[in-house]
Amino acid sequence: MDRRGVVGAVAAVAVVAAGGAGFWWWRHDQAGQQADRGARAEVAAYASGWSQRSFAKAGTVFTSPAATVQADFTRATSGLGSGPVTVVPDAVRRAGDRATATLRVTWTLPGGVPWSYDAPVTVVRQRGGSWAVSLPADASPWHPRLKKADRLVASRTWGTRGDLLDRSGTALMPLGKVYPVQLDPSRATPETARQLEAIVGEPSGSLVAKLAAAQKAGSKSPIPVITYRQSDFDSRRDRLDTLKGVIYPARQQPLAPTRTFGQPLLGSFGPVSAEQVASGKGRYTAGDYAGTSGLQGQYDATLGGTPGITVTASSAPGTPLFQKAAVDGKDVKTTLDPKVQQAAEKALTGTGNVPSALVAVDVRTGDVLASANSPELGLDRAITGRYPPGSSLKVATSYALLTGGKVTPTTPVTCPKTFVVDGRSYKNFEGEELGTPDFADDFAHSCNTAFVQLSTKLGDGDLAAAGKALGIGAGWAKLLGVDGAFEGSIPTNNGKTDKAAASIGQGRNLVSPLALAVMAGSVARGAYVPPALVTDPAPQGADRSPQQLDAGVVDQLRGLMGRVVTDGTATVLRGTPGGTVSGKTGTAEFGTGNPPKTHAWFIGYQGDLAFAVLVEEGRSGGEVAAPIAKAFLTTLAGG
Repeated sequence: MDRRGVVGAVAAVAVVAAGGAGFWWWRHDQAGQQADRGARAEVAAYASGWSQRSFAKAGTVFTSPAATVQADFTRATSGLGSGPVTVVPDAVRRAGDRATATLRVTWTLPGGVPWSYDAPVTVVRQRGGSWAVSLPADASPWHPRLKKADRLVASRTWGTRGDLLDRSGTALMPLGKVYPVQLDPSRATPETARQLEAIVGEPSGSLVAKLAAAQKAGSKSPIPVITYRQSDFDSRRDRLDTLKGVIYPARQQPLAPTRTFGQPLLGSFGPVSAEQVASGKGRYTAGDYAGTSGLQGQYDATLGGTPGITVTASSAPGTPLFQKAAVDGKDVKTTLDPKVQQAAEKALTGTGNVPSALVAVDVRTGDVLASANSPELGLDRAITGRYPPGSSLKVATSYALLTGGKVTPTTPVTCPKTFVVDGRSYKNFEGEELGTPDFADDFAHSCNTAFVQLSTKLGDGDLAAAGKALGIGAGWAKLLGVDGAFEGSIPTNNGKTDKAAASIGQGRNLVSPLALAVMAGSVARGAYVPPALVTDPAPQGADRSPQQLDAGVVDQLRGLMGRVVTDGTATVLRGTPGGTVSGKTGTAEFGTGNPPKTHAWFIGYQGDLAFAVLVEEGRSGGEVAAPIAKAFLTTLAGG
């Protein structure tokens, strides 16, 4: 073979050799890429399973039994709450049959607080080429600083709670010690429960049944019974100490001077309800304490501030893995005057078990000084109640009539027993008949038939306009700072009989005691000023500029309201300590009975104090409500 043939043969062999080597490297590279994809896919499945809190859903494969891994994950992380968790892996680094990555784990803790950290993960290639997550044998995979048997625990922390302040800046409900009396189902006996029922005044058998239900369910959670203030607890402590399984861990919470002071307006503080947890958008979790009603509940986010959170390992509760400090709450300032509030509550004790309310307003400023209710717990009828005003609304009717001279205080207006409008008969209380007195006497003695006659002089919108000018339905409810406040409603009349009924405070007219106190204050002041109760934080859009009334008409109206006390339906208020009282009684019919039931009203003012008194199902304003007003004013005057 010549030289060129030898060279050619060698070259051919070289080409074949080179081709074989290239094919081998190509196959090797393909196998590596496949391994990389497998490792990345398993890391992604692990991250997805963690994010879903279910590795089975994500199809994650482990070198350990999957059920054991899932159980350990649930046990270790359930203390972080049920908020979302995201897990994002970084680049997967493979070396042969082993690959590693770092996961960026972000838990959404109670309250919406994010907590992020890095956690390593290792995946290994198994026989057949599939990949599986390999968890550490001597440490927890769920956090780098967590030991094998540890659990992650998220604990809520709260800063200093703000106070509800009175008009002088003094706390209405400062912190005080309370004792929540509870039954420990793991130690208490039926006999314990029976004895506790007698001590705390629970119905016979009620606590026994609750204890039996808890023990049957295997619950170890304490059964709440009642929470006592220090003085109430002290009087029962000796008896409670003898009962096995009764516990009373002391804690502090906002407390009014008495259990019933300012209720239900100020509200309560205590364990959050399931409804609060569900509607709180992450603010509350089971076991939290917060405002649960009234202003304490309405302004809880302001008073309570923003909760903080601490995450620890169960084996090292004193060493935080994560911490976000709580933000202290802020004070909420009100216009309430404790002296006036106490006098109002004392006056209502005279109504016994009959529901009643008393509201007082500062004439100069329009500020609400007192809002008292009886019963003290339950409905805030003083501010949110809706009642027919009865003859107390004749103040607004008279303002409408006196405006433009439709009538004057000296105009003779007959007061027969009955008067018919469009076939409907209207009568006076107990069938009185006054002959033909002047309008001032008609007002003083609250003659319904005189006002029904005069209603024909009014336009359909006149009474609504007069009421609004005096503050009824004037748009202040959303600016008061109290949820559910009712400013009253006097609809435009839609016919003669509707107008006739409305003129004496019946028909479709509705008011709250506060709405009538605002009206009385407007007359005393000579201008309407929107009332206020919560001033800081200030309600958005609040404009409390005085809106002047017709000065001449107001002077006449003041004279009419003075006559009610001097020689009308409220003579019981003559000589009341503290100065001259002017006002108007009201007896408002309601319901379908024959004769219908009545609510009793008295509204009025004395000096710089305007007020309204309501007694549900009271016989008449003069007999029932006016004496309550006198008791209130007498107490304020120090009498």
